[in-house]
Amino acid sequence: MSELHRNLIDGEWVGTDGVENINPSNTAEVVGVYARATAEETKQAIAAAKAAFPAWSRSGILERHAILSKASQEILARKAELGELLSREEGKTLPEGIGEVTRAAQIFDFFAGEVLRLAGEVLPSVRPGVGVEITREPIGVIGIITPWNFPIAIPTWKIAPALAYGNTVVIKPADLVPGSTWAIVDILVRAGLPKGVLNLVMGKGSVVGQTLLDSKDVTAISFTGSVGTGKRVAAASIEHNRKFQLEMGGKNPTVVLDDADLKVAVETVAQSAFFSTGQRCTASSRIIVTEGIHDAFVEALAERTRNLRVGDALAKDTEIGPVVDPSQLKQDTDYIAIGKSEGAKLVAGGELVKASTEGYFLQPTLFTEATNSMRISREEIFGPVASVIRVKDYEEALATSNDTDFGLSAGIVTTSLKYATHFKRNAEAGMVMVNVPTAGVDFHVPFGGRKGSSYGPREQGKYASEFFTVVKTAYTAAG
Repeated sequence: MSELHRNLIDGEWVGTDGVENINPSNTAEVVGVYARATAEETKQAIAAAKAAFPAWSRSGILERHAILSKASQEILARKAELGELLSREEGKTLPEGIGEVTRAAQIFDFFAGEVLRLAGEVLPSVRPGVGVEITREPIGVIGIITPWNFPIAIPTWKIAPALAYGNTVVIKPADLVPGSTWAIVDILVRAGLPKGVLNLVMGKGSVVGQTLLDSKDVTAISFTGSVGTGKRVAAASIEHNRKFQLEMGGKNPTVVLDDADLKVAVETVAQSAFFSTGQRCTASSRIIVTEGIHDAFVEALAERTRNLRVGDALAKDTEIGPVVDPSQLKQDTDYIAIGKSEGAKLVAGGELVKASTEGYFLQPTLFTEATNSMRISREEIFGPVASVIRVKDYEEALATSNDTDFGLSAGIVTTSLKYATHFKRNAEAGMVMVNVPTAGVDFHVPFGGRKGSSYGPREQGKYASEFFTVVKTAYTAAG
């Protein structure tokens, strides 16, 4: 049995019972053993965060800056090691894993700077002799619930601003990928974070997550995950009159126009749809293509899709790693069967892949002759499955692009400044990409969507202050 990685509660590593974390590239390998918190332990973590809040919220900005900077430096120094851990437990290819760890280091570095940049306003009052100060203050105990698909980046982009702005944290990572978050928490503790400021409770959502939702002492919850769970987070938060932030699903379109560069279009779509095994909320699974380029594009994309190398996430020549676990693999294959039954034409992939190790390997899958009313065009699959929808012209492409319950990311491939400009203005999505993949985002700018994809203030960049702080207006009479 591997060493037990314990929960962190009030500065102490606690827990006795653990669950094995299995490598989806090699199901014979145990990545590690991680404790599962009870409801009572989760309550203790919340209490510890509440007790630590007064001192941390008033701590000096140099202290917070130093801790976040130190964490950033260690993460960057260990990017190869941590990237391998991420790839072993989630299934991203090793370059993707190392890239995500690097991004986590950049996020901590950015918010170390934000500690020093948090500004307010001083304004004159409409009343003579009175001054007005507008400041931002921390809000309290932040409950953080994160998904399995970005096991280092997403916990980091929630933890870093929460701590930078003076809040305390209780975090519950996804049950499938506790190791990456455990490593980040361990680094922060050794960077000098006072006890109780950050608490880690690993375990089942029905136990740990529900306890967070039920607690009146959790001031705000930042959640990334499924639409169904997001709605439960919202309902529970409204009951407690707490602030909440939701990042949920996507059914992101990429439009390819007749004037597009064919090579650019094929690579942009392949990257958007299939890399990271399609397990990204920003992945593009609806490929909307105008008539003039449709046939040439489909032929080239189908060839690119067939040639994508699927295998062990750590192998040097692997382009597409495994699906994360058996239940997600079943969901993917179920949707492939649904696509066939709906009348879409399977032109590439759709088969399980035999690799050198036992894992959850699926060949990236491309459908053509799909319509926007099909389930494979309406519902989030969250796997390497994409559908091509043929349209007449740009106007139909835009209308089809916007015809979805989601609105996270939308892309267009075109050489027309006219159409690119119009699409940026009229795409009903929180993020718009022109001639770049829908799934690539920066760490210093806002992240989030519209419609059923997101609720609440944006994540990342300076916009994170809108969720993790509260505005105070103070009036002072002169003299």
